[in-house]
This record gives sequence, C-alpha cells and structure tokens, in this order.
Amino acid sequence: MNYRSYILKLFFRIAIIVGLIQGLLYTLEIANNTYAVIISIAIIYLLINTYSFVKRRFTAMDDFFEAVKYRDFSRWFPEDIGPKDIRFLYTGFNEINRTIKEINIQNQAQYVYLQKILEMVDIGIIAYNLETGDVLWSNDSFGEILDVPTFKNVRFVETRKPELFATVFEMYHRAPDSISIALKNESIKILISDTVFQVEEEAFKLIVIQNIDDTLNKNESESWKKLLSVMTHEIMNSIAPISSLADTLHQNLQVALQEPESTQLELEDLNSGIKTIKNRSEGLLQFAKTYRSLNKVTSLNLERIRVSELFNNIQLLMEPSIKAKNIAIDFKVATPKLELDIDTHLIEQVLINLLLNAVDACKEIENAKIIVEAAQNSNRDIVIRVFDNGSGIPKDILENVFVPFFTSKATGSGIGLSLCKQIMLLHKGKIIVKSIEGEGSVFSLVF
Repeated sequence: MNYRSYILKLFFRIAIIVGLIQGLLYTLEIANNTYAVIISIAIIYLLINTYSFVKRRFTAMDDFFEAVKYRDFSRWFPEDIGPKDIRFLYTGFNEINRTIKEINIQNQAQYVYLQKILEMVDIGIIAYNLETGDVLWSNDSFGEILDVPTFKNVRFVETRKPELFATVFEMYHRAPDSISIALKNESIKILISDTVFQVEEEAFKLIVIQNIDDTLNKNESESWKKLLSVMTHEIMNSIAPISSLADTLHQNLQVALQEPESTQLELEDLNSGIKTIKNRSEGLLQFAKTYRSLNKVTSLNLERIRVSELFNNIQLLMEPSIKAKNIAIDFKVATPKLELDIDTHLIEQVLINLLLNAVDACKEIENAKIIVEAAQNSNRDIVIRVFDNGSGIPKDILENVFVPFFTSKATGSGIGLSLCKQIMLLHKGKIIVKSIEGEGSVFSLVF
C-alpha cells in the first residue's frame, strides 16, 4: 500500500511538471513574459521537490543497505519523525531488524547449546580450513587427548610435534581407524576418522578422535573385577574345607603321637580325610585346567556348510538323550540353501553347550520344549536361535552369564557360555541372550 501511494505521488508530481512545461511553452508563444516567469519558478520548485521526494526514499534505503552490509542490525530507524511514507518505510526496516536479531539470538542459543554438548563429551573434535590451517572450531577434549594447548592454527602442532601432525592432520581416515600415537614417552591408541566438507569456496576438514586406551582399560578392569570375584569365590570354596580338614587331621595326629598309649589313631578316618583332601585338590586342579581352556581357541578352520547339515549333525547327537528326559526338541531352517562359513566343530560345541543349558533349565518343567531355528534377519545376518520354555534366568545374574567361571548351578564350572562367546567373537559374530524368569530363554548366535 505504501508503495502504491509513493508511485501515485511521484506520478502526480511528474504530471504537474509536464502540465507546467506545456503552459510555459504556451506563454512563450503568446509572449506573456510575466506568466512565463511565474511558471518557470513553479517548474523549478517542483523539480527540486520531486528530487528531494525521490532522494529521501533512496537515502533511507541506502542507509538500511549499508547497515545490512556491515551486519549492523542494532540500528533503529525513527518511526514518528518525517514524512508519512518515510515513517512507513522505517517501520518496515525496524521489523526486518527485529526478525534478524531474533534469528541471530536463536542461532546463537543453538550454537552455545551444541558447543556445550561437544565440550562435555570425551571425544576430541576439530574443524579447520584446509588451505590456511585456521581452526574453525575445536573442543577441549581434542587438546587433552593429543596433549597440546589450545591453538588457533594447526601449524602450531606441526612446529611442536611434526610426527603427530603428519599422522592426525595430513593423513586421511575416511573410515574409523585405530592408530597408535606417541605422547609423553608412551604410546596410546586412538580411534580416528575425518571428512572434508565445503563451505562456499573454502574447504574444511573435520577430525574426530577418541582415546580407546582408556575405554579398553576400563572395560578390562571391570572384566578382571568380575573374573577375580568369581575365581576367589570358587577357590575359597575349595580351600576352606581342605584347610579345615587338614587342621583336624593334624590335631588328631599330634594327639596320637604325644599319647600313643591312651589315644588310638583311626586309620580309616585318616584315610577318608586324606582321600577327601585329594578329591578337593583334584577339583581345584580341574578348575585351573578349565581356566586354561579359555585360551585354547585362537584360530579357526573355516568351511562352508549348509545350516540344515549342521542341524542334522546336532540332531543325531543330542535328540535321543533330550527326548529320553521327556523334552520335545524341534529343528527349523528358514530355507534349505542357508549356508555359513564356520569352524564346524567349534560351532557344534557352542550348540551342544546351549542345548545342555536348555535341557537343564527344562528339567522340572511340564510340556518342556526346545526349538533350534535358523533364518536371515533384515540386516542379512544369519541368526541361529535356541529357544526353551524352561525356568529362565533371574535378572540379577543375567548380565554375568558370559563371565568366566560364573555359574548358578551347584555342579557347573561357569566355563561353557564364556567359551561360546569367545568362539562367536572369533567368527566375528556375537551371542545374545534374552530371558524371562519362569517363562524361558532364547540364545541367539548372530553371524
């Protein structure tokens, strides 16, 4: 509406000027000098007025564009001073400034929010200009991992640690790569990946690093704590009765030696006690041997085999003994052509362990049933699942079932599932367990 009003006013002025010029020509033709002078003065006034009318609008727009050029959105244009059309124009300029300031505030808030998140993570992140080396953004973790102070240009690292600069900044790691770097006379392992992106005409490189030594050490420490806890429990269970029985036998022998006439040594009791110590010692030795078996499986003898053939072998071996315990068992393969590249003997051992565990879980269950099935999931992974409707695994021990020597069975060694997990890791697969106490369990082998 303001634009139309401005055009009408400008058109009106031009029309009057054109009319006055025609009047001036007419007065000159009739030689009326008085009117000619008056009209000439009027024409000059209107020309100056029209020039000022157009100029003040363009001056206002030029001021606004100048402010935009220098990103000065804090400028305020007076909305209550000057001609109406200019005041209306100033109102529009102020509205644009308000909108841009609100957008800037929102962007700034998002930037601060993102920056705080990236500063809190223990992953190092840096983005810098590939040509100039100027750092666009970097978090504190990046400097802490590489043991360098805050810097504005990556050339700073080149002058201080040229080998580190070549490894981290000059080499490209399109896929996440594990590398070792030397820091403070020690070597640490980091996971590094990078990408290059374009912003207008400039190229930037984004590098992400993570100190995986700390993560591995933490996980290893937790594993050792669990392992030592279980081993301590098992060893103490064996040593305590051995020590107690040995002390009793020692006291009996001392009494018999000191008072041979009044005290008769029961050779049968002595033989029984020594036999018990021998049995418990052999049990402790067997425990140590089972620990060693965890380290035996280090390589694979891979061969391509159909899952149906693998299931047939297991079925011939296990089905008679399982059915003898009144437990139904069923083997299912989604497609007969399903094949795996595996070490057959090791995977058979895994399935035997899982089936024995399922049988143990179903021993007091009516209508007990075990199902072994194989299919391909949505990720094109081949998955073998062993289902049972047995007693299930309590939640408080579910996370420990793969810890070496951990067992909830009175006669178990706690080695079976640990060995299963190691075999699956060697196959670059994984074993997953889901269980509901009182309803059953499912162990999944994912290849």
